Amino acid sequence: MIVWDVLPAIRAAIAEELMNCGLSQQEIAKELDMAPSAVSQYLSKKRGYRIVLEDDVKESIRKLAEDMKAKRVDDLASRICSICKQLRDEEQQCVNNNV
Repeated sequence: MIVWDVLPAIRAAIAEELMNCGLSQQEIAKELDMAPSAVSQYLSKKRGYRIVLEDDVKESIRKLAEDMKAKRVDDLASRICSICKQLRDEEQQCVNNNV
């Protein structure tokens, strides 16, 4: 589930936020170390659209995008891991609360 749904949703949201920050698809591809065609698929919602992100996760992604644009991210994988953990924690809370 993480590889097929969660990570693509996070990447899609990061790509969208970076686009909102004024980066081109080429720049986003370079920042995320992926092919420009993958960025295009994320931005056109052909990939990474299966999970709806909660507002606090969206805020974490927005902050990450701002930090990426400002070149303040030393370990992108670690930041993405933190967002993934945040998503899993929210999912667990929903399960525990029978939501």
